[in-house]
Amino acid sequence: MQVIKAIWDFFQNQILGMKWLYAVIGSGLSALGLNLTDRWAGSLQFFIYDVIKIVVLLCFLIFLISYIQSYFPPERSRKILGRFHGIGANTVAALLGTVTPFCSCSSIPLFIGFTGAGLPLGVTFSFLISSPMVDLGSLLLLMSIFGFKIAVTYVVLGLVIAVAGGTLIEKLHMEKYVESFIMSAGRVDIESLDLTKKDRLVYAKEQMVSTLKKVFPYILAGVGIGAVIHNWIPESWVETVLGSNNPFGVVLATLIGVPMYADIFGTIPIAETLFEKGALLGSILSFMMAVTTLSLPSLIMLRKAVKPKLLGLFIGICTAGIIIVGYLFNAIQPLIV
Repeated sequence: MQVIKAIWDFFQNQILGMKWLYAVIGSGLSALGLNLTDRWAGSLQFFIYDVIKIVVLLCFLIFLISYIQSYFPPERSRKILGRFHGIGANTVAALLGTVTPFCSCSSIPLFIGFTGAGLPLGVTFSFLISSPMVDLGSLLLLMSIFGFKIAVTYVVLGLVIAVAGGTLIEKLHMEKYVESFIMSAGRVDIESLDLTKKDRLVYAKEQMVSTLKKVFPYILAGVGIGAVIHNWIPESWVETVLGSNNPFGVVLATLIGVPMYADIFGTIPIAETLFEKGALLGSILSFMMAVTTLSLPSLIMLRKAVKPKLLGLFIGICTAGIIIVGYLFNAIQPLIV
């Protein structure tokens, strides 16, 4: 067991976490005459390290996930979902969301297409919730920071929110609150092209470059905020706002996250530094879920497709689920950290 643990720790810290890179960058900055105990130098070291680490992991993960995604174009995904019914369909839709684009805005066009193609509304909402909140990339990146147990628990609970939220919307029969032009769009039965392996590799490369261009500004912003928190914000402040002394930390973190816009790759640097500063795990993960699932731009886009009552229900379900998950994480934190 000790050997397995040592191998796993090496994989998590040196392969996923790239701790060796942090030391290399520190040595380089020291060689340039910078004092790493200085806040500015420490912030610079953290910024360079986190940007490089996230970009390298991001490119690898986007390429891999995009290659997998090439086997699940919208029409094929619609046909797969159409074979299932009830909670099974919601579960499959939530799982399918894990291999789709990374931010909430990019998931909405697929949601509209699936809804217009005649899939049950609750099923399409399960997809819409899980797609930005949970993906294969988030699993590996969370493992690089928080470890295997926390990452898997995050993904599982995210899927639970997606399945439960979609099921509730289905039970409430909210179809009349979808804009009429969506429901009357009809089915588009277009078969996907039979791609070769080379075509799939080219597609994966194009998706990698395209996605990196879209998310890179948010990575810089997220790492920049993380660097400020890491070296300039006292631990006592973070503990007061998001630590165990504030019973409303989860609610506050969720409400702060809702109006922001980023994907999980932009929020992870902030989460990492908040965790190091003593913020409770549930508050951190609630913030991440709120940012990725309920960003203001995505809600504006979704309003074009659904009426206010359904939009409000979607926001309420997601917010309640995120807050419940946050408090649950706080309760089990001693067991999984």
